[in-house]
Amino acid sequence: MLNTKLLVGIVAAISIAGSFGVFVSLMPPNPPPVPYTAPPQEFEEPELVTLSDSQNMKKFSSYDEIEEFVASAQSSNYAYPTHGGIREPFVRVDAQWTSGREVMEEDSAPAPAPPMEPSPAKDEEYSTTNVQVENVDEPDFLKNDDKYAYIVSGDKLTIIEAHPAESAKIILKIGLDIPQGQSLQNIFLNKDRLVIFYQDHSETDYIPEYGFAPSKAYSALSHAVILDVSDKENPRIVKDYSINGYYNGARMIGDNVYLVTVNEVNYPRPIIPLIREASDVIVRPDVFYFDNPEQYYNFNTVTAFGIFEDKISAETFLMSGSGTLYVSESNIYITYQKNLPYNYYQAQEKNRFFDAILPVLPSDVQQKITTITQDSTIPEQEKWNRVSDLLQDVYNRMSQSEKSALFEEIQDAISKYDDKVQQQTLKTVVHKIAMDGISLKYVAKAEVPGRLLNQFSMDESGDRFRIATTMEYYAYKPVLYNNVYVLDRGMNVVGSLEKIAPDESIYSTRFMGDRLYMVTFKRIDPFFVIDMSADTPKVLGALKIPGYSNYLHPYDENHVIGIGKETKENQYGGTEVLGVKIALFDVTNVANPVELDVETIGKQGTESDVLYDHKALLFDREKNIFSIPIWEHNQMVYDSNRPYVEPNVWRGFYVYGISTDSGFALKGKIVHSNSTGYDYSMASRSFYIGDVLYTVTSNLMKMNDISDLHEINQLKLRDETKIIRYID
Repeated sequence: MLNTKLLVGIVAAISIAGSFGVFVSLMPPNPPPVPYTAPPQEFEEPELVTLSDSQNMKKFSSYDEIEEFVASAQSSNYAYPTHGGIREPFVRVDAQWTSGREVMEEDSAPAPAPPMEPSPAKDEEYSTTNVQVENVDEPDFLKNDDKYAYIVSGDKLTIIEAHPAESAKIILKIGLDIPQGQSLQNIFLNKDRLVIFYQDHSETDYIPEYGFAPSKAYSALSHAVILDVSDKENPRIVKDYSINGYYNGARMIGDNVYLVTVNEVNYPRPIIPLIREASDVIVRPDVFYFDNPEQYYNFNTVTAFGIFEDKISAETFLMSGSGTLYVSESNIYITYQKNLPYNYYQAQEKNRFFDAILPVLPSDVQQKITTITQDSTIPEQEKWNRVSDLLQDVYNRMSQSEKSALFEEIQDAISKYDDKVQQQTLKTVVHKIAMDGISLKYVAKAEVPGRLLNQFSMDESGDRFRIATTMEYYAYKPVLYNNVYVLDRGMNVVGSLEKIAPDESIYSTRFMGDRLYMVTFKRIDPFFVIDMSADTPKVLGALKIPGYSNYLHPYDENHVIGIGKETKENQYGGTEVLGVKIALFDVTNVANPVELDVETIGKQGTESDVLYDHKALLFDREKNIFSIPIWEHNQMVYDSNRPYVEPNVWRGFYVYGISTDSGFALKGKIVHSNSTGYDYSMASRSFYIGDVLYTVTSNLMKMNDISDLHEINQLKLRDETKIIRYID
């Protein structure tokens, strides 16, 4: 007889196999079973995916309704409460929930900002931040115009008179009085105004339920400070907005800024996001939600405000925490990976048994289990005990070969079932919010299979939204492939191309008009050209070469620049990653893309900020300038007094000219440092004003002639002996 503990382990192994796709096959197939009749409603399990995907957005009408919703979600999802929540007195509105579109009562509206002096005529051409969407600016720690550069680092803002380069100087270095340990994150520049973002927190005293001693509740705050820098030596703060939540991203379109923040729900008593100016609440956003269950809820707030006009609005959405953002000139797309509540996975264990395992069991066993589950006289908690005893008895009567055959068939059914479950649950959620000035209007949501790489995985063209994803999961064996989806104005999927490059994942994508360029990688770099002119995408051509591209940048309509890493196969059959690779692809013949030229910079370990941050790249086809920051490993420096070897790292910029005739032509290298160790204190940036190339690292700005790179000037950005003047 088979040991009882061993039998229990076998049943458990079947369930575990379904969860992880790992099960040792034991036998040849069993004869086909008699079709299984589902038990009555009393023990009937839900369908494969039991959680409805509601498209209907609803608005909370009161704080009590929000509190009730999150309490119910916490209970049903088995979430662990975060103690310390507090109901702030100003979030309760008895008559109605104050609209996020109402900035203030008319009688308390602040006076409009004074008119700006007209900016002087701009004589010099200058570069701006490398962004994804034209006319949609992205924040960065460095911004410039035709004369000045503005840099934030730590708690300080540095204003530099950069042009003319020969007399470049630091005009002012000031600090903002921000919390200790925080940093100014990044900025926008619009004429003579800066918008500066930084992180803060708020705290409120409260007495916990059934307690007596006061405690503190904490909430993250994101600040957006509008600074008037028309007088470079005496900047003044025009506005200081604070919004509950962590900074997630921002964009500037024209004279308006759009900020997305994420605030934890704070079980059991939520802290509703509010928009304040100084300590005054000026906007109480409407809070919207869906009936769709989530494992973790967050308040995602979209705030829109004018830089020159005194106007602001906001809307808050209760859903999973916002992840990658894509912003066009008219819409914000908020995305995140779908997170199902814990009880869903508990239900799936039961679903797997009834939908996958039970139909494979011998027909007489199916009927006996059905009889047990239909018997209303048996307590629910006792039913599985009887089913377990029945299975153990069946296995004890089987020969080893019969058990092996049955278990093999069960494993096959589990694998197919889990594969279907993974395809239906591993999804990216996309929320579309329309913008019109500072007016915000929720449009629709969608779910597409797979996960995103970054913001370049998304694009808007006309009334179509395009998105590329990677599907990766484990169901008995690893499954990996890539997809492209096309959605209409209402976020309905109207076309798709699935299972591109099996066993590889997306390393970079770039939508350019009617084409999508995609790089996937495993051991070689397939560079795909995909037609997006119709709702049904199709692969036009592919090029397989060593290495991969982390970032793709348009050169012109028929040529694409790739920036990534070179690779080679090592002696063990694996892939060895080498230096930074830049490549120029010719896609004139879409069926046969060609790598026109390739350059490899440095050896193994060489890095570039561009691999992870597109804003570090400067490229201007008209100026014929391509500047890429590099961290290059040279020889290792051995010191007998130290127990380890420090790398010698060259930090600077490789500057190229690019043409479709001759490819990359190295103009020269601009060195910023050459020493042991790394300096991660600030990223690297390039920009130009007129005919001068400016390169910036943590403590140095260099100015070189853009044509032959001869050095014109350099400026130290940090001087430990100076006193920094702070502003409130």
